[in-house]
Amino acid sequence: MHDTAVLAEAARRAVLLASGVCREIQLAQGAVRQVTKDDKSPVTVADYASQAIVARELRERFGDVALVAEEDTDFLRQDEHKAHLQAVLEAVRTVWEDCTEDELLETIDIGNGRADDSGFWTLDPIDGTKGFLRGQQYAVSLAFIESGVPVAGAMGCPNLPRDFSDPLDEPDPRGSLYYAVLGEGVYETTCDDSNERPVKLTRLPSDKDTLSVCASVERAHSSTDDMDRVLDMVSQKNIEIAPPARLDSQAKYAVVARGQADAYMRLPTKKSYVEKIWDHAAGALVAIEAGCIVSDIRGHGLDFSHGVGLSENKGIICAAPHCHAMLVGAIKSLKIGV
Repeated sequence: MHDTAVLAEAARRAVLLASGVCREIQLAQGAVRQVTKDDKSPVTVADYASQAIVARELRERFGDVALVAEEDTDFLRQDEHKAHLQAVLEAVRTVWEDCTEDELLETIDIGNGRADDSGFWTLDPIDGTKGFLRGQQYAVSLAFIESGVPVAGAMGCPNLPRDFSDPLDEPDPRGSLYYAVLGEGVYETTCDDSNERPVKLTRLPSDKDTLSVCASVERAHSSTDDMDRVLDMVSQKNIEIAPPARLDSQAKYAVVARGQADAYMRLPTKKSYVEKIWDHAAGALVAIEAGCIVSDIRGHGLDFSHGVGLSENKGIICAAPHCHAMLVGAIKSLKIGV
């Protein structure tokens, strides 16, 4: 067994550093595009820089680590992408001052580790690509998996306001960061201050006569037609459906965890699609530790023990206790995902 408190603190530190670098890259998108001649390069640079920073922090803390992450260095090693490599190196040097090209590439490739039953980290260095490029919501998401279950992790949401009255489609200058330990709760701080006193996050009971959901801005990520069908069935139980809050990335888990929405549904768009572990591990842990229920659309718990994919699960439901069973029941009645 691992010391989950130590793991969570390491995750918090790594995600905080990576989030700061990603924020600066997002703010300087025009300059990055000018150097690399590529409209999508800001998120490309942020992905690699974030992964390098997190991998280095974990290695400095624990030595050899098993890290399963989204990126590898094949792209950066190509001569035609030399400008991207230099942009990543420049970004990483704001935290790791003497980093060399070889050290950068080697560190990013730490993320090519294997999912090990004895425990491994999984990282999405930038979750919410389109949100990042729009200057809106994205997340840096890191979790430690033990025996198929996330037991510690952190999720940085550099643009997510902590004040519910602030709009979700505009970047907040301080952002929000969440870190959690299985069975011991989840804590919230801003995303720009390593010394800020954390606040324990517990989702308060909601009005059972209303239901608010959060959904992706990028509608291709989940079946919006099926979501509308589910909500229509729920509304027939004399439950008022609020307009959805739209934002990208695992930040949606945080929005549900803190009670700003009641549910997040990721309904399959293709029968063959398998969710990736790094897209859900940290967010699911945050929501569960706040008091929410996270399952697949059949009500089964998420199983992170099958490599990089949640191959034993179909879709995702993250919801407050008062509405989780109702949503799963509506999905079953409508035969969604069958």
